[in-house]
Amino acid sequence: MRVLVADDDSGARLVAKTVVEELGHECMEAANGGEAWDMFTQYQPQVLVTDRMMPPGLDGLQLCRAVRDSEQNIYTYIVLLTSMARTDEILAGIDAGADDYVIKPLDPFTLHSRLLVAQRVTSLHLELGRYRAELAKQAQTDPLTTLNNRLKLTEDLDRLHHRSVRYGRDYSLALCDIDSFKHYNDTYGHQAGDRALQAVAAVLAASGRQGEGIYRYGGEEFLLVLPEQAAPAAAVALERFRATVQALGIAHSTSPAGVLTISVGISSFVPGCETDIEELLRQADIALYEAKAAGRNRVTVATAVGCA
Repeated sequence: MRVLVADDDSGARLVAKTVVEELGHECMEAANGGEAWDMFTQYQPQVLVTDRMMPPGLDGLQLCRAVRDSEQNIYTYIVLLTSMARTDEILAGIDAGADDYVIKPLDPFTLHSRLLVAQRVTSLHLELGRYRAELAKQAQTDPLTTLNNRLKLTEDLDRLHHRSVRYGRDYSLALCDIDSFKHYNDTYGHQAGDRALQAVAAVLAASGRQGEGIYRYGGEEFLLVLPEQAAPAAAVALERFRATVQALGIAHSTSPAGVLTISVGISSFVPGCETDIEELLRQADIALYEAKAAGRNRVTVATAVGCA
């Protein structure tokens, strides 16, 4: 563990440093609250051992509160050192965010025991953090294709749209649909249909550029988000995707091409146009319908609307 010891008493810091290093942990020292806060924000220690009184500047309680207010994905175990053994002072420390307290003068054995507890607690919080991250990822991932799902799309697209409006940047959406997929499932079975979805998803994921978002939109539909790309560039990219899917050669006897193909509808945000996300998705859907109506296995670009 990385342990930060904050105390204006150099003797107390020496005792704490000795105990910390004997346990095999890394120790950092700060002589006051301000210095401790700077070191905390820079190094993010797993444990903070801080004196209650550290004039001038931040005292131990203020430091505890600052640490707790700043925490997001990590948890810092805080041991408060205090010479004030009154119950109200101890409770004030716990209320400020401390996990435990040690009455001064600092006893090496007592600190040793507190650090053992701190190691268990921080390890548990680290493991819980991994579980939370994994659950969050699962909540935003389509289990069949492992692509991002519509929940993740909503978050990403909202962020991209606001950034594009603010800075005057283009971006495009491409709605891709596997042609005659119901007939494919009826002919080859749903397991074959799942494998086909996975194959198309893999092609889209492998062919995309860094920064592009690829999402399972629902059923046999996929949505691609292409930042910084106006309609012409998006059309070139999606034509490449379309051809790559066809080149997979997945047999589809009811398709005119004899293999599995996709149709694509593209809409684009143009800076200065009054077009919101819902309208862009609607335009992409209309363009996809037009691609289907024109014979499938093609890319169609929506006509921009809402521009002065």
